[in-house]
Amino acid sequence: MKRWFKYIKPYLPYFILGPLCMIVEVIGEVLMPRFLSYIIDYGAGQKDIAEAPEIIKWLLDVFGGQSPFIIAIMVGMIITAVLMMLGGVGGAYFGAKAAVNFAADLREDLFRQVQKFSFANIDKFNTGSLVTRLTNDVTQMMNFINMLLRMCLRSPGMLIGGVIMAVSMNAKLTLTLAVSIPLLLITVAVIISVGFPRFAKMQEKIDGLNSTVQESITNARVVKSFVREDFEVEKFHAANKNLKMAGRAAIGVMIFISPIMTFIMNATTISVLWFGGNMLVNSTMSTGDLTAFVTYVTQILSSLMMITMMFVGMSRALASGKRIAEVLDEKIDITDANISEEDAQRTVQRGEIEFKNVSFRYYKNSEGKVIDDVSLKIEAGKTVGIIGSTGSGKTTLISLISRLYDADEGEVLIDGANVKDYSLYNLREGVGVVLQKNVLFSGSIEDNLRWGNENASMEEIRTAAESAQADGFVMAFADGYDTELEQGGTNVSGGQKQRLCIARALLKKPKIIIFDDSTSAVDTATEAKIRTAFRTTLKDSTKLIIAQRISSIIDADQIIVLDEGKVTGIGTHDELIENNAEYQEIYYSQMDKKEAMA
Repeated sequence: MKRWFKYIKPYLPYFILGPLCMIVEVIGEVLMPRFLSYIIDYGAGQKDIAEAPEIIKWLLDVFGGQSPFIIAIMVGMIITAVLMMLGGVGGAYFGAKAAVNFAADLREDLFRQVQKFSFANIDKFNTGSLVTRLTNDVTQMMNFINMLLRMCLRSPGMLIGGVIMAVSMNAKLTLTLAVSIPLLLITVAVIISVGFPRFAKMQEKIDGLNSTVQESITNARVVKSFVREDFEVEKFHAANKNLKMAGRAAIGVMIFISPIMTFIMNATTISVLWFGGNMLVNSTMSTGDLTAFVTYVTQILSSLMMITMMFVGMSRALASGKRIAEVLDEKIDITDANISEEDAQRTVQRGEIEFKNVSFRYYKNSEGKVIDDVSLKIEAGKTVGIIGSTGSGKTTLISLISRLYDADEGEVLIDGANVKDYSLYNLREGVGVVLQKNVLFSGSIEDNLRWGNENASMEEIRTAAESAQADGFVMAFADGYDTELEQGGTNVSGGQKQRLCIARALLKKPKIIIFDDSTSAVDTATEAKIRTAFRTTLKDSTKLIIAQRISSIIDADQIIVLDEGKVTGIGTHDELIENNAEYQEIYYSQMDKKEAMA
């Protein structure tokens, strides 16, 4: 409860007022049957007035007869009903306010936590699961809190009030509940103990369905290109069937609650009518009291049913709460927690990079290293190309610079300081990255470019776009920089998307800028213009260019060759073409050998 109280505290008045309003409704529920019994017994004259409580005698005397007495009680019942309605509406209103605000704050915290995750943390939870936890699981908790606030005092209040009134009317007849209530409690306990793990399983299947849908829709173009619609439909069918079976298993247990409880309620009511009817015949119980008693029995059993439904909701909410807690409790492995105040002020000034005996594994228990004992130094302001075969560790190596991952062994230094001695904000503010997988967001082109610098002037935006060779095609659009992009930038070509991402990174004006195969979708002529622009636009920045094409890095000040996570060569193009076998193999595979030799 300590965990959840932080989300309750700001809205504590709602959490208090909601149940209190429901108490008004409960009091009315308890009084109404008694009012009815007074009308039947004393208003209709079927019971000796001499045996009536003093309050009834006083009312009869005040109103001067049985008919005015009935009208007075009816007026009292109407007033009670209105107060009950106000209490019920108030309870529902405050309950909804409390639940919705609780869920909104919890969802905010969850999203902030996910934003702090390193790549390693994100790898632990798949995207579909995180989406489910942020939406469906939070909704389950919200629904439970709303129900709890409406029922937490109403149900026990009706139960206690009903029992007190029933016992006060006929303690002997109340013994019929001594059998039905334990039966109900045992049934509920068994059903909930079976249902709880099934609800947890159902939430996992929702994860799987969300992941399938997200993957299929996000990659719709690939699906259609390979004519795999039928395969995706089958995959969705399988995930949907798994969810259906899990849902059926969970709900299948719960559906027994209602018929079992209804059976017990009806059986108890029949017992009360049987024994109460005999008492009525023997004149040991009045018609009004029997009518009220039956109503109280119904209230008692209904309150137990409501309590049962609370436990059912709680079992599902507990399963969701556990999944939410897993995200909130996830230990974030890359934080600013251990840096000093002095280190927190450090910023990237020059852009010098050094790797000292750096090794890295994605799976910490695996023997093979993705990066294996890499040592190299990159001077500030230089243009450095990184090349190697697929899977050689190029992207992983540059990911260590901005601490998307942390090295398992060795040190990564920027301007002579370990990257762990920078605040994450200052470190990443000093490093610009154009990713291998280009990502644009829904919104205008201008909005997307302002990710690099939200305060950039329109002139600065256009200058960055010109350097990235993007201004021309943007201005060809009818709305220019106000052109709306669809989610993921699917309404622009791959080459246009790459150039917009480059322009976005240029606006950031970082001291270190990394291009991870970011010109693979543009033609060589356009790529040459982009490289030329870099010499002026980024002349003071350290430029790291990961490339598959040697033509992209042939003019670099330094080229690093990677093979299976190890550096196998460092030098200029001319030096590597002379003495590095891996570089030679890549070079000759991309160019006509005779022309290259000439």
